[in-house]
Amino acid sequence: MPQFKQDFSPLSIEAIHDTAAARKAEGFRYVQTLAVNTEDGVDLVYSFMKDGRLDNEVASGVPRDAVIPSITDLYLEAFVFENEIHDLFGVRFEGIAIDFGGNFYHLAVKEPMTIISPEQKAARDKARKIAAAKAAKEAKAKKAAEQGGAEAPAKAEAEKAETAADAAAKEAELEAKLAAMDPEKAAKVRAAMEAKAKKAAAAERKGE
Repeated sequence: MPQFKQDFSPLSIEAIHDTAAARKAEGFRYVQTLAVNTEDGVDLVYSFMKDGRLDNEVASGVPRDAVIPSITDLYLEAFVFENEIHDLFGVRFEGIAIDFGGNFYHLAVKEPMTIISPEQKAARDKARKIAAAKAAKEAKAKKAAEQGGAEAPAKAEAEKAETAADAAAKEAELEAKLAAMDPEKAAKVRAAMEAKAKKAAAAERKGE
């Protein structure tokens, strides 16, 4: 039985069509174009297969206002994925052989795969603010150390700020995960965390 192999390679927007043309010339068949919504935009994963080898070409962080060259002149079947990605993620493809003009799906909301809940948005905003505050504190501590005369206190303060920022960042990350969970499951996780915190606090008081 032949062994299945899978590879992932970075891909620029400018190289999408040329890469697809190269795969076509090499005898690869087109499998799919996968879109993934990320913090930096949309990741597009182009998959091609030949002789048990699956090549995944990944264009990361594609801006939502970018115009992507269609590969339907090479692989006509790609029109399904390109129309779908346009309607669900808002990514535009230029020169689709069979273009539904934004009507591939009848949707209640525009670009539904880019929508996040208010809780997720709040958690992401909090995480960004914490990261900015951490960077500012580190810059301030570094400046104080460079000025001399307070190297040890500045270092201690920087370490303290970094520890607090790390803890806050972890809390924000956890909140983001909880916000994405089923509400009932998230409530159980919160209850378990609170019980654990109370138990730890009681043990600390007993040790004192």
